[in-house]
Amino acid sequence: MTRTIPTDALVGYFATLKQVTREMAPRGAMQTGLKALLRTLCENHGYKRALLTIFDPETNSLRLSVTHGSQKYAQVSYTPGQGVTGKVMDSGKPVVVPVMKDHESFLNLAFGRTKEEMARLGFICVPVMNEAEGGKEILGTLSVDLPAGPEEELLPDLNFLEVVAAMVAKEAASLQEEMALQRHLLAQGMTPGGGGDGYAHPNIVAASKPMRMVLQQVSQVGPSRATVLLRGESGTGKELLAEAIHSVSPRTGKPLIKLNCAALPADLVESELFGHQKGAFTGAVANKKGMFELAHGGTLFLDEIGELSLDAQAKVLRAVQEREIQRLGSEQVINVDVRLICATNRSLEKMLEDGTFREDLFYRINVFPIFIPPLRERRQDILPLAEHFMDHFAGEYGKSVKRISTPAIDLLAQYHWPGNVRELGNCMERAVLVCDEEVIRTYHLPPSLQTAESSATDTSLSFGEAVARFEQELLVDALKKSRGNMLQAARDLKASYRIVNYKVKKYRIDSRKYAVARAKKRPYGQ
Repeated sequence: MTRTIPTDALVGYFATLKQVTREMAPRGAMQTGLKALLRTLCENHGYKRALLTIFDPETNSLRLSVTHGSQKYAQVSYTPGQGVTGKVMDSGKPVVVPVMKDHESFLNLAFGRTKEEMARLGFICVPVMNEAEGGKEILGTLSVDLPAGPEEELLPDLNFLEVVAAMVAKEAASLQEEMALQRHLLAQGMTPGGGGDGYAHPNIVAASKPMRMVLQQVSQVGPSRATVLLRGESGTGKELLAEAIHSVSPRTGKPLIKLNCAALPADLVESELFGHQKGAFTGAVANKKGMFELAHGGTLFLDEIGELSLDAQAKVLRAVQEREIQRLGSEQVINVDVRLICATNRSLEKMLEDGTFREDLFYRINVFPIFIPPLRERRQDILPLAEHFMDHFAGEYGKSVKRISTPAIDLLAQYHWPGNVRELGNCMERAVLVCDEEVIRTYHLPPSLQTAESSATDTSLSFGEAVARFEQELLVDALKKSRGNMLQAARDLKASYRIVNYKVKKYRIDSRKYAVARAKKRPYGQ
């Protein structure tokens, strides 16, 4: 039976759809745009309330996500089949309720509607669906409270809301993915939107608990002027952490001056630190400012401080304690305001025993020590670091390398990394250079990492084992791309969520370890 919709109603629907298109244009927070859309529906068509629910596959429930028009809002959820909303989710078919109080499936869970409202309001609920190659995927529901009336009079609103639901499907899918990502991050003890423990630095990749603790220490000491001593093996990224401390300090707009004490001959270190006057020694043809002067008002980072001579140590101690220096060949005292960060890979305690490091300087710089664990003690960081190095060098060398194969990931995870993050960076640079496809495989990695047991060319596997390994590689690649979001991984693989969830459990893949945002950052430790 063909229904005729009044012309003025059609004009109103089209005007709203045009406005909805503007509301959903990229302009900021996604939920803000959806709230504006629901407000438009209510204001233009006399709806009492409008609400959008999103389906959470992991809890198998619908959650109220965005609402408009109610002073009473309750955090409730629906299981498929529960109430009108649950039935729409379960069947994928819309439901029209002419009068709320007369409909046996209407539960009134969310808004605490009064008996008077239940008697004078109707309800329309339509599914929000995503069209995929495998069929339609129900993402949630869109529903409104509107004046009660015969069902045939509410059908134009039903048709209109189905069009709106189709228009917001993309945003609903994004909300669904965001919910899943936040759950994964929380499960890892990480703060959604941050790097962990409520603190993140844009240049540092840190997925493991030890490194999140290091970042927390950075956030604690950064705002102060306390001297920091960074301790850890060579290649762990002490210089980058010094940059992080400086960036969260009040001195962030001032200079950060760096000096590697091991990179200069002993007779030149003092000149570099404190400067010199013209004629102070052979070759001093002009006055020169030292590192302390250049860092005035900012931060001075002394890497490998254990390499300083005892004489240089005494002068550094004076500069730190008295906040003044003298250039070589000058008796003039220069006041300096410098925040000092030091680093070493040596045992300063052993040097104290040997008499090669001053005890008074040790206690002066050891105000806030931060121990950076070696890469072999924080293996959760290996994969995200490897991916960042891969992205970095692929861009630098103009290569189309996009991912790391699962067998190659296994090799990276098993290796003991004596050179730490620096060695990992070198390894990934070599792999990108020799890779002539889009995937880094085991034979692209250095020979020191390769073993016969985990080689990608292992021909001892049965057909079933080879298929299983291939399935695992596809799953891991999809989870890496979706940052641990199984729902998005399923969409990328063009498979159902249930199949992906089953396979992940079958192969004992921990999707949470891939829930680290892969922003384009400077690789940690480079």
